[in-house]
Amino acid sequence: MGSASFALRLAAAGSLPRGRDTAPVRIGFLAPLSGPESGWGRPGLAGAELWAEEMNDHGGLTLGGRTRPIEIVARDSALSPETTFEAARELIELRRARLILTLGGDTLAPALPWLMARRALVATLLPSDLGPDTPSLIAPAELHPLFNVTGVEWLARNRPALKRVALCAQTDSLGLPSLAVYRAAFEVAGFTRLREIRYAPDNHDADGIVAAMLQDDPEVLCWCSSAPPMIAALTEAAHARGFRGEVIACTADDYPKMIARTSAGFMARYTFQFPDFDDPMLADTAFFFRNPRSFFDSYTRRFPGLWSAVSWEYASILDLWHGAAEVAGSADPVRVLSAMQRGQKMPHIFGPAEWWGAELYGIDNALVGDWPVVRLREGRARIAEFGSVLGWLGRHHGVLMRHMAELGQSWQHRARGKIAAQSSSPSRIF
Repeated sequence: MGSASFALRLAAAGSLPRGRDTAPVRIGFLAPLSGPESGWGRPGLAGAELWAEEMNDHGGLTLGGRTRPIEIVARDSALSPETTFEAARELIELRRARLILTLGGDTLAPALPWLMARRALVATLLPSDLGPDTPSLIAPAELHPLFNVTGVEWLARNRPALKRVALCAQTDSLGLPSLAVYRAAFEVAGFTRLREIRYAPDNHDADGIVAAMLQDDPEVLCWCSSAPPMIAALTEAAHARGFRGEVIACTADDYPKMIARTSAGFMARYTFQFPDFDDPMLADTAFFFRNPRSFFDSYTRRFPGLWSAVSWEYASILDLWHGAAEVAGSADPVRVLSAMQRGQKMPHIFGPAEWWGAELYGIDNALVGDWPVVRLREGRARIAEFGSVLGWLGRHHGVLMRHMAELGQSWQHRARGKIAAQSSSPSRIF
């Protein structure tokens, strides 16, 4: 469903458009558009709006043989918990949004119980938001932080002499699950975890954090899923202090600027998880209405300098939603979710995937498939390989669950409000 063309989807739905309804089908976008996490909101909103424009140029959404335009209604989830809650109410009750796109985590928390009580279809980029009490919350695009295991696996195979790692992560709903996943991945890969720095989200002392991480002479530095500005600052600090080992992190947004502020040689030793979409290894895929290269070219031309890890993610969710709605013949959230999960398998952003998650999240609402490992070659982000997230989980699920529990990130712990449990591992809280 996710890779079919617009015309093929219409044919599969059993009808071609016979008329046009001008009333829009609205999609809510409730993510950070200001503050330190805006780098995970604004680029994604740009991608969602570009996707909607392109779909509307080709007729929009076809339901019951009639086409309707798609409208994105955006609200900022970074202002205050009260504002986020009121925005969610507006999107559902007044705007009648049929899908809510969100980053998830702490900024979604004030509105999530209310949205679930109304059976709103909500898509998060953080599977760690999922739980048995969130039946209509799905994670169909980003597998954060589960896909980070593939980068560690690649590093272990391709740099087998490296065994000493230091990690840092912010103490929030983005950083702590990522830290748990990196801990587990490094453990099964045979690394020694020398030092672990957990820092407050409003702490921007990158040089102090890096100085602490370097005390035990690590061969690998891991930034986990630090926010994009912090990723850049940590990388610059490691370069300034003469670190000559490998760096691994979830993202490397605006890597050309990072290269300019460090060096091409330094950044050639950087592993992350998000490719540019002009990558040759994506050339034969078709998970957007147009191919990835066309989407990338349109995006970078329209929004120069804004391409990031989230630029395509909300658009990929919309592509899956669009296909499911046309198969269901309705934009009703319950019917669309049923169409998405029919058979427990569907195409993911990077190929075949399965709905998974009961063991870790208490519900099978995360769409899990392969994920790319990315390195910088000649100054460009290029896919080194696709790693199997499901394969890793099948082999090492118990290790992951132990680290998630130690950091209070299993759904059972989160349900009891234990956000960050202390552990006996070598760590320092900044």
